[in-house]
Amino acid sequence: MSEEGVTSIRPEPARRRPRVAVLTADTIAIPYNATTLDDLADVTYTDADGLAKELPGASVLLMWDFFSPALVEAWPTADTLQWIHVAAAGVDSLLFDDLRDSPVVVTNARGVFDQPIAEFVAASVLAHDKRLHESSRLQRRHVWQHREVTRTEGSAVLVVGTGGIGRACARVLRALGMHVTGAGRTSRDDDGDFGRVLATDRLTEHLGAFDHVVLAAPLTDQTRGLVGAAELAAMKSSAHLVNVGRGALVDEPALLDALRSGVIAAASLDVFENEPLPADHPFWDLDQVNISAHMCGDVVGWRDVLADQFEANLRRWVHGESPADVVDKTTGYVPRDASS
Repeated sequence: MSEEGVTSIRPEPARRRPRVAVLTADTIAIPYNATTLDDLADVTYTDADGLAKELPGASVLLMWDFFSPALVEAWPTADTLQWIHVAAAGVDSLLFDDLRDSPVVVTNARGVFDQPIAEFVAASVLAHDKRLHESSRLQRRHVWQHREVTRTEGSAVLVVGTGGIGRACARVLRALGMHVTGAGRTSRDDDGDFGRVLATDRLTEHLGAFDHVVLAAPLTDQTRGLVGAAELAAMKSSAHLVNVGRGALVDEPALLDALRSGVIAAASLDVFENEPLPADHPFWDLDQVNISAHMCGDVVGWRDVLADQFEANLRRWVHGESPADVVDKTTGYVPRDASS
């Protein structure tokens, strides 16, 4: 594999049983296919407190507890580590300088969450346009109030993030009759899924053209705080912001001010800078904000799909092949033409 920023490695020779450490937690069931994994490798399970003890001698680490920060502290004990698989699409919670600079390869759950998140985004757009959240509030008060709703067909949406999740969003939203534009690191006019892709470093020049803005980008040094006061001010006053990427893509105090003052109309937020969202956070009490608990991709059976994906990748490793879905550690993306 020769993508820029992606480290090529020589996997373990075929027929050699690798030692695999699995980082999990008491609240997370181990993979359903644990017996099969045991047939392929010498597998040990540990929580965050025991990771430093289990890493020595391990060539593979499965981050089953994918939000855990435990690897940073345990890193000095990773004497034989070659490959880390993160059971999530985003790897921002894992990457740190020593790991980026190392030859250790990182793979992620590419593709598992694309369609479920796209469906969630479509549901968020439709719920906003059809005023379903408002209807729910009126129902609880036993109030019959006729209102007019917004036609979704023909409206304009900007999807920020042109990875697998963003592309799935583009396809689903276009099926609703929406005019979809993408935003990514580089601009282009001939993208297969988006047609036109805008450069994210020039968002303020274009945001005023969109009814909905969907954030589906990974969190990196370049995307942190991507949407702040200037970007919000550039949007339509009727605009609806949807964040299914990472909370830190948005300057949350600026968003709060924009919603309270009517700079934009509404936000559907599945991710937050601090999770769980504190019970006293002002977002909870704003009718313009629709909150979900970082669940947009977690369809029934999602953990089993993640387990199957890791098993398939471990089989490649055991047979002397490089793992699929290798993340570029400088960007947080899997290159589009990476094997899978």
